[in-house]
Parts: sequence; C-alpha cells; structure tokens
Amino acid sequence: MPSAPHAESQTALAWSLARAHLSHRRTQNVLTILGIAVGVMALIAALSLTNGFTRALISATLRASPHLSLTSYTPAARDAELELALKADPAVQAFMPFVADKGLLTRPASDGRRAGFDFVTLFGVTPDAAHVLELQPEESRVLATLKPGQIMLGSALSRSIGAFTGDQLRLLNSAQHRASLSVAGVFTTGNYLIDSAYAFTDLSTLQALQETKNVTGYQLRLRDPDLAPAVGRQLTRARPYSALPWQDIYGTLLDQLSLQKKVISFVVFLIVIVAAFGIANVLTLAVFEKTQEIAILRAIGATRALITRVFLFEGLVLGVGGLLVGNLLGLGISAYFTVRPFQLPGDLYFVTSLPVEVRWTDLLAVNLMGLVTTLLAALIPARRAAGIEPARIIR
Repeated sequence: MPSAPHAESQTALAWSLARAHLSHRRTQNVLTILGIAVGVMALIAALSLTNGFTRALISATLRASPHLSLTSYTPAARDAELELALKADPAVQAFMPFVADKGLLTRPASDGRRAGFDFVTLFGVTPDAAHVLELQPEESRVLATLKPGQIMLGSALSRSIGAFTGDQLRLLNSAQHRASLSVAGVFTTGNYLIDSAYAFTDLSTLQALQETKNVTGYQLRLRDPDLAPAVGRQLTRARPYSALPWQDIYGTLLDQLSLQKKVISFVVFLIVIVAAFGIANVLTLAVFEKTQEIAILRAIGATRALITRVFLFEGLVLGVGGLLVGNLLGLGISAYFTVRPFQLPGDLYFVTSLPVEVRWTDLLAVNLMGLVTTLLAALIPARRAAGIEPARIIR
C-alpha cells in the first residue's frame, strides 16, 4: 500500500501533467467550458422561473382562498364551541363563518350598454373575511364593510358582466331564488380562475336568499399554510365537520406543477449531457495525441491509476470551470428577470407576471449532477489512456 507522501507526490505529478495538457488546445477547452456553462445556465434559469411560477400561482390563489375550510356535515347555526377552540388555537391566525352558493349574475341593459351575464361562485362572509383573505388594503376595506344587498366581484368576472362599482345586478341562485345586489367593489388576486368566478356578499344577504340562519362552515387562515392538513385533522377529530385544506382543493394543480418542473429539468439537463460529451471528445483527442507520452510514462513506472488521475483532473477542471461560469450566468439571468419579470396573459397562465425564485437546493442539485456527469464523461478517455500498453506503442 503506498505511503501518504508517495500518494501526495503521485497526485502532484498527475496535477502537473493535467495542467500541461490543458495549456494546449485552449480554444477547444474554452468552447467546452462554454458548452457546459450554457447548459447549467439554462437549467438554473429554467428551475428559477418554474419555482417563481409555482410560488406566484399559489400566492395568487391563496389571496382569495382560505388555507383551511371546515364544512358541517349537516346545516347548522354558528358553532360557539368550535369558535372558542379556533380562537384558542395558536395555529389559527383568523377565521370566519361562511355560506357558499352558486348562481347566475345578470346586468340589465342600460345607457347604451348591452346586458351582461356570467355564472358565479358566491360566498356570504362576515367582516372577519378581511383577515382570512389577503386582498389589497383597499379591497380588504370594502370586503370588511360589505352591507346587506351588496356584492364584491372578481376583476375578470366584473369585466365579463360589464359591471362596475355602483351597478345593480340580479342574482339567480342554485335554489332558483332571486335577489338584487349592488356592486360595492372589485378585487384582483392575479389568478384568473378565481378573478373570473368568485364573488363575495354579506353573510346575512346569502342566508336570506337561501331562507336559512345556518352556515356552511368556517374558513381559516393559518400562520403556516403548509400545516393545513394537520390542523384540519386535529379540529375535526371529535367534531361533525369535514376538513378541506387548500392542498386538497388545488392538489391536481400542485401535482401538475411538480411534474412540469421535473420534465423541464430533465429536458434542459440533456444540454449538460451533450456538453459533457464535449469533454469526452477533447480528452479522447488528447489521449490520441499523447499516446507516446503516456507509453513512456508507463514504461518508467507510472501506474494506471496515475494516468487515470491525470485525465480525470483535466475533466474536473473543465467541468468545474463550466459549472462556475454557468452558475454566474444563471444567477445573472435570474437577477435580470427578478427586476424585469415576464408579463403573462392571465387568462392563459392564471398569473399576470412571472417572478423568479432561486433555491439553494436547486443550485446544489444542478452542480452535483453537472459534476458527476462531467466526471463520468472524463472517465471514458481516462480508462482508455490507462489501458495503453507501453511495449506495443514504443515498439
């Protein structure tokens, strides 16, 4: 077994030979590094944009959606015992009773405007809705001061109907009951699916329309949205309520976003693999050029491990160089799109702008995969070099 000083000298010799080889064919080395850098840059930028898209979509969705809904199995009045438990629960930031219904909103034709209509998901809420939902300050003020007979529309729903603040609308609910409502304001979340379908009214207004004093249940905002499933299980363990965390409502969407990220990562990572073949090509060419030199080294006592180490060092230098440049370019592009985000059509992508979110876990994974890939690419020519028989070449 070689001693430590001998192993160190072997490593130093391998490093010196690797540097000598890299000093030649500088143009090819630079192109190889740039190839890896472009792949890494594209991968970092794609992951950051995907993370930003996911975060923006979830954030926009939760502005007008509760983190957790507790729905009573049977219609009932407000539950005083449950409300006391919610007030005492440190995980609950705010809550409100609500009534839900669906219906058809129409705006009669007037002042040269054609009549407008659209279907709506309607929530009857209390002033506490301003704390359960995260709308803009002015929108929250309108939501907290809704009076009987007033309605607050999503921005896209408002445009679809052609209704604005002060207009009178007619509602036909799911039970075929009719009511006249005045538009108190408009809210915008950035999620087109919500802005085009949701509306809020006073709790007593919807109860009167349904001819009941009961509530559908309670909507909660939690201090940590990720704990919604666990909090829901705890609150409904001994109560006649079903829990519906936001993850269940938008579970399909979250799965699709996760799959999208994996597919994008795989497709873009193919660029890194193609660039890694550049390392294999450069080192294979170096092996052919240095065949006699390698044979002489082997004849004077250089081991297969030493020769392998020389070319692995060369691959490592090229790979690390590409990773460093790629990281700088990828982070630079991410910084640019942080300052100037993509503008997206909300009716197609659900959010109107695409922010960027760089995660250190993604950077670590990209660099680790890139390093492993480049070393594997360098291993092929390295093993070929180590397999040269000195006697045959020198003869």
